[in-house]
Amino acid sequence: MSGERPPLAGLRVLEIGHFVAAPFATRLLADLGADVIKIEPRGGDPVRQWGEQVGGHSLWWSVHGRNKRSVTLNLKDPRAVEIVLGLVEQCDAVVENYRPGQLERLGLGPDVLRQRRPDLIITHISGFGQTGPYRDRAAFGVIGESLGGLRYLTDNAPGVSDLPPVRVGVSIGDSLAGLYATLGLVAALWQRDRAGGDGRGRTIDVALTESVLSLMEGMLPEYGHLGKVKEPTGGGIATAAPTNAYPTADGSFVLIAANSEPLFARLMALVGRSDLVGTPEYAGNQQRVQNAAALDRLIGDWTRGHGTEALIALLTHADIPSAKVYTAADIAADPQYRARGMVGEVADELFGGPVLHPGVVPRFGEEAAAIRWPGPAIGAHTDEVLGELLEFDEARLGSLRTEGVI
Repeated sequence: MSGERPPLAGLRVLEIGHFVAAPFATRLLADLGADVIKIEPRGGDPVRQWGEQVGGHSLWWSVHGRNKRSVTLNLKDPRAVEIVLGLVEQCDAVVENYRPGQLERLGLGPDVLRQRRPDLIITHISGFGQTGPYRDRAAFGVIGESLGGLRYLTDNAPGVSDLPPVRVGVSIGDSLAGLYATLGLVAALWQRDRAGGDGRGRTIDVALTESVLSLMEGMLPEYGHLGKVKEPTGGGIATAAPTNAYPTADGSFVLIAANSEPLFARLMALVGRSDLVGTPEYAGNQQRVQNAAALDRLIGDWTRGHGTEALIALLTHADIPSAKVYTAADIAADPQYRARGMVGEVADELFGGPVLHPGVVPRFGEEAAAIRWPGPAIGAHTDEVLGELLEFDEARLGSLRTEGVI
């Protein structure tokens, strides 16, 4: 970042998390310079076993755990719990995503944590939140996506298919909750530490279900006021046309978004159907939405006659928003991503060479932020962190390791 300190340098966060939501939140904080200390069981976060493995190591972990320091602790041992409390004294915030009540059962409830650090920011991420009748129900990201309304909408229009609604393809519910957790944590720090701030600790409560629901646009007001249930629309948009994914001659799909009057006119000129512009069926957006199926067939018949690159070139020259539906290979080769440092190799000793990583978002300044290190080995920083922050010497560390505490 042009030699400047990262925006969150000096912030120290303790992660007591596993799987996706809390670790994703802390990865975002770590990417922006926070010192994130991740507490893991001696066997490691379960996500280390997810996705493609090389030499027994998860390639996803290289990204998921990057820029963090890994400390292994057996939290069933009271001595490990005491170590956590010692670390809490040195941290600004804690992020966790255990089921509600689990930290209390470990002896790490909010009241105990704040006895050690009264101004601590505690961020909880759970399936349904810390209160309410569903509080104790089990949940993963897919449950949040389902109850939040997203899974119902990720489907073809009613009557097109009897297959189940499809998953987005990644753990989007978890990641959304992680994003909201990060925003809440930074907002709480602002309240606490800004000029004139109150210096108080705060508790952030993020639910997977609520994180997904918050993105559902007009779904609730339309139902509440009109009794209208928002329905899935496949690749199109219910309120604008033409916007969809259209097939190409070489087997790909290209997204075309031509849902304004000038864009529609330019697209119809390319298609060779300028005569349709201004006709009753297509005179405005509402009319085009009502006739979207016929319009999509017409456009699709045209796109099938062009290869993907040639089609994109035509649409780009006409200044019509368009894009190939990218695969991982397309993303890795894309010159825009490469130019902005959004796709790049990071040296990872667990794999004996570079691993392709996505870059840091958001971007600060003109230069992309560097990845300081990839996801570390299990417990790679245990001795470093406990020695630096708690002043444990080698003899004590060795004893704790022999006794299975660390």
